[in-house]
Amino acid sequence: MRATLFTLLSLALSGFGFAQGPPRLTLPPSGNNQKASVTQHIGPVEVTIGYSSPAVHSPAGEDRRGKIWGKLVAYGLVNPGFGNNKPDPWRAGANENTVFTVSHDVEIEGKLLPAGRYGLHMITGPEEWTLIFNKNSSAWGSFFYEDNEDALRVTVKPKKHDYREWLTYEFTVRKPDEATAEMQWEDLAVAWNIKVKDVNQLYVASLRRELTGSPGFDYEAFNQAAQFCLTTGTDLEQGLKWAETAVSAPFIGKADFETLSTKAQILSKLGRESDAKAAMDAALRAPGTTPLEIHQYGRQLLAAKKSAEALAVFQMNAERNGDAWPVHVGLARGYAATGETQKALEHARKALAQAPDPVNKKSLEDMVQTLSEGRTLSQ
Repeated sequence: MRATLFTLLSLALSGFGFAQGPPRLTLPPSGNNQKASVTQHIGPVEVTIGYSSPAVHSPAGEDRRGKIWGKLVAYGLVNPGFGNNKPDPWRAGANENTVFTVSHDVEIEGKLLPAGRYGLHMITGPEEWTLIFNKNSSAWGSFFYEDNEDALRVTVKPKKHDYREWLTYEFTVRKPDEATAEMQWEDLAVAWNIKVKDVNQLYVASLRRELTGSPGFDYEAFNQAAQFCLTTGTDLEQGLKWAETAVSAPFIGKADFETLSTKAQILSKLGRESDAKAAMDAALRAPGTTPLEIHQYGRQLLAAKKSAEALAVFQMNAERNGDAWPVHVGLARGYAATGETQKALEHARKALAQAPDPVNKKSLEDMVQTLSEGRTLSQ
């Protein structure tokens, strides 16, 4: 009877035996089920699955394909007659617990799982599986599993999969705020969705912490943080504070085109247009602002269909920087956008004579031809 129980322990629960030798010795894993792990970041969230990986072929070489699900790994719960001596789930691998670790709170199949380290167990079935995230992550297999320590259970569907000799975990879908984890073995896979709520707010929280360290002595770090808020539309008021720090904080602030234009763009997104205009004017007139930076801002205005404002910026560039490249390119585009074709053509020809490379030369040749034929210039 005892031999039968230990055979069941070894096979039905995919444990393939206990660790060999005294504790803490470095010896080959039981059953040659090599340890493995996979880590995926979902934004700032780190997810890791650590497991021992059994093979379809047994250590003795037996081909167990077609004998894994419902046989070697029994459906439902199984009492091994050991440990807590009651029906337990599968350990989702071999040997020690399969361990699922997540650095922040996430949603698993739409249900909250707090940040932490969990023993991952599974109740298998021909049509439906239950995934169990248990607070005991340091057990050997499922022999001492207690359901009152479950942090979360979710139900998923198994599916057919290309043959896998070794049990493997992968992240098969990866997006900025979610991923799909999948267990694959033999001809089957089971997957579950992991979603991070408010991922951009997690980035903001991380930026707040990081800016209290050495990056907090660098205006560029504050500008980068402000740019993140700007581009994602996240916590714009916090982004404005960071932008103002980048511009004017004692000892580290720098009022240049980059920092002032970041501040201007955030103010604009907040609907504070008069303040935004003042900040942008300061950016354009800052001592180190280059002709190219002024030109690029004018192009942004053209793209926003603000032709008169764009022309004024291009004209200011000319007043400040004369014939420097790409002043005449901007004037050509600005006058073309406001319907002053002859002035546009005049500046396009001057720009063509200054073209610094073949790409710009070809573009300006096309511009001159388009304007000469009286056609509308594409902005």
